[in-house]
Amino acid sequence: MSGLRSFVARRLLLGVAQTVAVVLLVFALTEALPGDAAVALAGDQPDPARIEAIRETMELDRPAVERLADWAAGLLHGDFGTSLASGRPVSQYIADGFGPTLLLAALTMVLLVPIGFGLGVLAARHEGRLLDRLVSSVTLAVYAVPEFALGVLLVTVLAIQLGGLPPTAVGYGTDLLSHPAALVLPVLVLLARPVCSLVRLVRAGMIDALASPYVAQARRYGISGARIRYTHALPNALAPAAQQLARTIDWLLCGVIVVEALYVIQDSAPSCSTPSPNATYPSSRVWRSSSVS
Repeated sequence: MSGLRSFVARRLLLGVAQTVAVVLLVFALTEALPGDAAVALAGDQPDPARIEAIRETMELDRPAVERLADWAAGLLHGDFGTSLASGRPVSQYIADGFGPTLLLAALTMVLLVPIGFGLGVLAARHEGRLLDRLVSSVTLAVYAVPEFALGVLLVTVLAIQLGGLPPTAVGYGTDLLSHPAALVLPVLVLLARPVCSLVRLVRAGMIDALASPYVAQARRYGISGARIRYTHALPNALAPAAQQLARTIDWLLCGVIVVEALYVIQDSAPSCSTPSPNATYPSSRVWRSSSVS
């Protein structure tokens, strides 16, 4: 147990160190950009006096280290600063964007576990037969298709040609639960690659477990096949699949953004993908004093 605690503590400290390093790197790169937020807000051919006035109002005339320290202090209190484009708090952007993101991620995980484990066990049970080869071939083919290409394909076939589903979430806002049809295509795209990985891992683990000596001994004792598969073999095949599930949660943070942008889901995706200076640039300059409104 002490070894596990030490490992968790080291990983947490490493995560904190990596986060600090990324923050410092982004801050340094942002400071190295030509001009600053005051120049962007002043418009075309601005008066130098106006630029200086904006810079003073935003406290950009203060040393960079002081602004970074103020931002970090505000961060500890949940104050991420204010967007220069809209005047809204950055924390409000984050809160508004988490709703649809968490909904898509949660639906993906809820469907991933039964589908992935079910198909994996089914393929292992019919090892070498037509069903096993079919599952293996389909999962391999789907896994090779990028998310964006798969999303476009699903829109073309299911939304445009068949006409049974909305191609995007335009007009639905962030209340996607009231429009479940708009969730079908995004969730299918998010499910595709994780399901393929999980099915293949569960299948391989089940085949190894079913070929083990303790399973052969259980068969000699007359234990039923279903009990052998689900009580004895499946628990021993879960370790690689559990690790894959943990990696899938991390992957969803990136995959969701791509899917949200593809299906025009109104949340954090537009904020992350909109070119500066209209959105991203002002938000990235949040190192300035968080007291400025």
